[in-house]
Amino acid sequence: MASRSSRDVLLRGLWVLGQGIREQPWLFTIGVTGSVLFGLLTIGSAYVVGAIVGELVVPSVESGRVDVGLLALGAAVLIAVSVVKVVGIFGRRLGAGFMQFRLQASYRRRVTRRYLELPMSWHQRHPTGTLLSNANSDVEATWFPVAPLPFAVGTVVMLVAAIGALFATDWVLALVGLAVFPALFALNVVYSRRMAPRQVRAQRLRAEVSGIAHESFDGALVVKTMGREAQETVRFAARAAELRDALISVGRLRGFFDPLLETLPSLGTLAVLLVGTVRLSQGAVTVADLVSVAFLFTVLAFPVRAIGWVLAELPRSVAGWDRVRHVLTATGEMPYGETEPPATSAPANLVFEDVWFGYRPSADDPAAPDEAAPAAAVATSTRGAGAAPVLRAVSFTVPAGRTVALVGPTGSGKSTIAALAARLVDPTEGTVRLDGIDLRELTAEALARTVSLVAQVPFVFDDTVRANVNLDRAGLTDETAWSALRLAEADGFVAALADGLDTMVGERGTTLSGGQRQRLTLARAVAGQPRLLILDDATSAVDPRVEAAILGGLRAAEVATSILVVAYRRATIALADEVIFLDQGRVVDHGTHHDLLARCPGYADLVTAYEQAEAERERHRADPSAAAGTNGTGSPLPAEVVA
Repeated sequence: MASRSSRDVLLRGLWVLGQGIREQPWLFTIGVTGSVLFGLLTIGSAYVVGAIVGELVVPSVESGRVDVGLLALGAAVLIAVSVVKVVGIFGRRLGAGFMQFRLQASYRRRVTRRYLELPMSWHQRHPTGTLLSNANSDVEATWFPVAPLPFAVGTVVMLVAAIGALFATDWVLALVGLAVFPALFALNVVYSRRMAPRQVRAQRLRAEVSGIAHESFDGALVVKTMGREAQETVRFAARAAELRDALISVGRLRGFFDPLLETLPSLGTLAVLLVGTVRLSQGAVTVADLVSVAFLFTVLAFPVRAIGWVLAELPRSVAGWDRVRHVLTATGEMPYGETEPPATSAPANLVFEDVWFGYRPSADDPAAPDEAAPAAAVATSTRGAGAAPVLRAVSFTVPAGRTVALVGPTGSGKSTIAALAARLVDPTEGTVRLDGIDLRELTAEALARTVSLVAQVPFVFDDTVRANVNLDRAGLTDETAWSALRLAEADGFVAALADGLDTMVGERGTTLSGGQRQRLTLARAVAGQPRLLILDDATSAVDPRVEAAILGGLRAAEVATSILVVAYRRATIALADEVIFLDQGRVVDHGTHHDLLARCPGYADLVTAYEQAEAERERHRADPSAAAGTNGTGSPLPAEVVA
């Protein structure tokens, strides 16, 4: 079983290298040409040294006279051979280096492009640290053997030529070479088999350590406020210790085999000298022949190790390739259509037609194929077996230029509707239409130009305010940025910043408050003048008066946009032209805020609870000692409100 596994690793590793060669044939050819040139001249230099010793040094010692002309000729030949060898080394390293780095850069781009093509549901099932490892260390590991590959191929050519030269010199000495070279190859194969499982485990642990580190850094606020520094340190240290032990195991095995790989050619040289002395005494070879063969075995020691380098790195390459390939072949992408709607600045009309959406468990874990996949959720038909329904037959309309509020308890499907409207996911049944066109038929450019989503959790890039608002979009200027900031009620605090639009906001906007980050992301959304603006609880961290001003500005006549807003505050809900009341994934009722208050008890209870919760929060801000989580009379608030 182990033999079959090792053979499989070898064959798959060679296939991966073949894939690299097919993608970069010219660079591989340059590297191999330089390596072959170096190898042939290495053999040539051995025979040049043998000729100099046999035809110049020995006669000079015997006669006591030195032929300066022959000595100069020998030195010139050695220098010429060395210069051409340097050219071969340069070509080999240039070709191998460019090939390796180009492949790594190409596959990093492919992995990143694939990340961007895959839906949010796929990303939510995979830790960010693992995804970073896929794009970085896994890609690097995949193409690491490319660096010594041309050297190894050239070494194979050199070995064949060396054996031919040995037979041309003396068949007995050639048999010594035939005994040493297969032994070297066999030792390399054993080395590769022992190394394979160690390299696979080390590569998996690299991803796990990266994932834990990223999670701890990303959750630094939680770690510190909850006093979890020691526990997170222990968790990271435990996995880092596993990685350390795995790498030590790799190093220990390498430390055992490397001396053996060094020793075999030396033993071959010793065997050649012993056998060659006997053959010299028999007159079968000359001094020049013996010196050439002995020198050849000496200089072959280093190039032959290139084969071992490639074989030793194949297991790691295969492990990296498996992880990269599973990202590149991951399914679930949502292809865009080819419909480009007529250019217009009029508000969009959004229609949900009998939309169903649900989740089911999935064992797919393409980012880490060598590990047991965790339970994950992917979209499926809510009417299929094992499905977890989120939305059931949802139908409603956001008329052009109108504001529609989504209201409902936690888990009722509000954020899912927002994601469907922005086409972060597709419905499993039913249709979402924009101006009568199925969202799935729109081009990516048309969708991005028409629809803008401001999510619950604001994301701010580690860049300037200007860059965060404009995002290098064509046609957006400083005037556009200030206009968007005014609309989002963010112009005041931005103007007060030290460098205004040029102020660096830090990673994820750490220099800004939560409300400021929300307003900045809202400004980013409206800067592109979308025809449909989706606000998924996007103003929860701002003051109610500021929120009212923002929504009032968005509804102004000069702002040509339709608005779909996930709302909790009564004042916000009251601003909507229509309210959609959701519960357990269904549209329970719809109408104006006042109509629903009068005829829908569930809606009235929920909105009243929201209002009580908001009043409690305001009281708590004024008096931090006031009890939280009650309705002001000591009675607890409903669970969905507290949540």
